[in-house]
Amino acid sequence: MNHQRGKQSIVFSNRPYVVGAAAVVGVKEGQGPQRKWFDFILEDDIFGEKTWEKAEGKMLKKAIDLALGDGRVPEKQVDLLLGGDLINQLMIANYAARDLQIPFLGLYGACSTMTESLIMGSVFIDGGYASNAVCAASSHYCTAERQFRMPLEHGNQRPPSAQWTATASGSMVLSGRRSPGRNIRISAATIGRVVDPGIKDVNQMGAAMAPAAVDTLLTHFRDMDRTPSDYDVILSGDLGNIGKNILIDMMEKQGCPVTEQYNDCGALMYTDSQDVHSGGSGCGCSASIFSGRVIKEMRQGTLRRALIMSTGALLSTISSGQGESIPGIAHAVVLEAEGGE
Repeated sequence: MNHQRGKQSIVFSNRPYVVGAAAVVGVKEGQGPQRKWFDFILEDDIFGEKTWEKAEGKMLKKAIDLALGDGRVPEKQVDLLLGGDLINQLMIANYAARDLQIPFLGLYGACSTMTESLIMGSVFIDGGYASNAVCAASSHYCTAERQFRMPLEHGNQRPPSAQWTATASGSMVLSGRRSPGRNIRISAATIGRVVDPGIKDVNQMGAAMAPAAVDTLLTHFRDMDRTPSDYDVILSGDLGNIGKNILIDMMEKQGCPVTEQYNDCGALMYTDSQDVHSGGSGCGCSASIFSGRVIKEMRQGTLRRALIMSTGALLSTISSGQGESIPGIAHAVVLEAEGGE
C-alpha cells in the first residue's frame, strides 16, 4: 500500500493505538472550563521546585508517568520518547528524558510540537521500528514569559491580542498492539508547510499562525479526499480567539466552511473572566486538551473521528529582535475510535 497521499499526508497501514494518555495543568488552567478533563492539577505553579523551569520539567515527567500508568505500559517496555517544549535547547524535555532514561528524540515545532511528536511516533510504530512510543509536550507561563517577553516582575501591560501561555503538559502512549479497552488509533497525518503572512507583532500570534493552519487543513482535505463533515470535531492548537476567527473566515472564503465542527484549544482553555485576553497558547495548551478531553471523549463514545492540529509560531528571541516576521506551521493527526470500549 502507498502510505503517501499527495506531498504532505500519510496514511498508516499499521495504525498505532493510543493506549495511554494524560494531561497535567497548572492552577489557572485547573480553574477553567476544561477542568474535569485533566488528570492532575497543580496546587501551585512552582510545583515544589526552586525554579519555574524545574517545575515545568517535573510537570512534563508527571504527564508521561501518568500516561504510562493509564496505558499499563512499563517504562522499560518503551522504545522511544519523542517530545519538546518552548525553552532554549529543549531544556525541559531534555531533563525529563534524562530522568526517564528512554531513547529520546527531542523535537521543536514551537506550539505544534505535540502533533509533530504524534506523527513521528506513528511513523516509527507503523514502520515496525518501535513497539511502544511516548509522545509529549509542555509549556509554562512563567518560563515562556521569562524567555520570550518581559521579566514577570515588570508587570508589563499586555494588549488585547496577546495570548496566555498555558502551564500544561500532555502525553500519549502509542503502541503497535491494542490494550484491553483501548480502541483509539492514529489513522493518518498531514505534515504542515511553513507559511509566513509577514506579521512581526509578537502579540499577534493567532494571526501569524492562522494561515498555516488553513493551508494544512485544505491540504489534508484534498489529500484525503475528505470534507470537514467527515469529522466529529476539528481542533486547532492555540490560535486563540483572534486566530480562530481568522481561520473560520479564511476557510469560508476558500469554499470550505468548518464552523460546525471546528474549535480551538486556545479558545477553549479559559473563560473570559480569567483575563487572558485572546485565549491560551503554548505547547501544553493543545497537548493537554488532546491528551485529556479528546481522548476521554473518544473513549466515552462521544467522538468517533477527530482531526487534531497543533499550530506553531516559529520565532525566537533573536529573530523578533532583528525585525524578522513570524512564520507559522501546523501539523494535523487523525484519531479514530473503532468499535466499543
